Amino acid sequence: MLGTRGGWQALRRCASLPRAVRLRVSEALGARESGGEVKVQGWVRSVRSQKEVLFLHINDGSSLEHLQVVADPSLENRDLTFGSAVEVQGKLVKSPHRRQNMELQAETIRVVGPCDTWTFPLKLKERHPLEYVRQFPHLRCRSNTLASLLRIRSEATAAIHSFFQDNGYVHIHTPIITSNDCEGAGELFHIEVSSLLSGPLTQFFNVPAFLTVSGQLHLEVMAGAFTHVFTFGPTFRAENSQSRRHLAEFYMVEAELSFTESLQDIMQVMEDLFKTATSTVLSKCPRDVELFHKYIAPAQKDRLEQILKHKFVTISYNEAVEILKQASQTFTFKPEWGCDLQTEHEKYLVKYCGEVPVFVINYPYDLKPFYMRDNEDGPQHTVAAVDLLVPGVGELCGGSLREERLPLLESRLQRLGITDTYQWYLDLRKYGSVPHGGFGMGFERYLQYILGVDNIKDVIPFPRFSHSCLL
Repeated sequence: MLGTRGGWQALRRCASLPRAVRLRVSEALGARESGGEVKVQGWVRSVRSQKEVLFLHINDGSSLEHLQVVADPSLENRDLTFGSAVEVQGKLVKSPHRRQNMELQAETIRVVGPCDTWTFPLKLKERHPLEYVRQFPHLRCRSNTLASLLRIRSEATAAIHSFFQDNGYVHIHTPIITSNDCEGAGELFHIEVSSLLSGPLTQFFNVPAFLTVSGQLHLEVMAGAFTHVFTFGPTFRAENSQSRRHLAEFYMVEAELSFTESLQDIMQVMEDLFKTATSTVLSKCPRDVELFHKYIAPAQKDRLEQILKHKFVTISYNEAVEILKQASQTFTFKPEWGCDLQTEHEKYLVKYCGEVPVFVINYPYDLKPFYMRDNEDGPQHTVAAVDLLVPGVGELCGGSLREERLPLLESRLQRLGITDTYQWYLDLRKYGSVPHGGFGMGFERYLQYILGVDNIKDVIPFPRFSHSCLL
């Protein structure tokens, strides 16, 4: 190529260009002044060639909007197609169109990576259903919907960290590999050594080890030295479920508060976290959220705005069961005191309370794990537990006061036959224990709710669920 006359001319033209300032698409779109040499890199979202001018729209993931590139038709080549990766150098100028502030007048366009448009599964100007792009986990981030989702995930993650740090919490990295089953449900992924060189099959850690289902117990350790701690990381449940609310790998936000004797304190943090993080996401990602509220869940915007203005509703488990028993609706699972609330029950309770988030508190003692604080309330025998139910999703958060009284905790562990396993947990109650409590919030369910997405598999980059682990 350089041996030809045209090649040498192109080389001289590139060499004569001044050093360009590299801009992201979002920065170029937000620029207020024209002029100056800039370089923008990204992927082509559309190509339109006319006799006098060539139009490109490119995007680099920093914004839902595309940057319009205006160029001489002579810069077009066969590799400049939808989906190709390009580097464009030129000058930013005011756009004559009302929908955009700036556009880029190209002086050079370099195709960094061509795209085979015949086999590329995402097609130009098509709005692909979420179910369709889910088939292509290696490519679906190129679609507008998933790109918006990932920007929202990023902002929501930052907002959650900011909420806790602004309120004096210490961030703890709890382990992913653990010997504890925090939930007691037995839905654990067992870790085994797979190396052929490991010799006779032995336990790597000398004890059975699992992928964590929760960081709560480790946070309780830390709550013996810090009054407020939180963690935010991956958790794993080996649930053989294909439902739209369950994943085998998901992210959990968990917090633990020392020196608290009130379940209301825990509930207030849950509500404040939800409202603060949601308000931040709505203010920082307005166009991305609008895409979901316009095309995925048209009424969700108004519902969210109303929820952010009002207190969440609180009812007891007893009240919940009575509401369900008196319902005109027929349930698949008959509501009875002492039985866990099913998804259909949770949806009905939210609807009954006006389609707003609902705290259900004080569950039966036998329904909940060993660490929840005994209310010592007579024949009914409940624990100071709380679940936060939200419309369309059901349970979003679960929390409780923890049992800090050593005799009561010892008695319960003995009845369950797990005293030896949790001797370290009893030690925490011997050495400066204080009343404390905490909660966990499923991050994907949170996103599912605020965006109005029907299936939880569409709010995580690489969904893991029963019989599916693509990539």
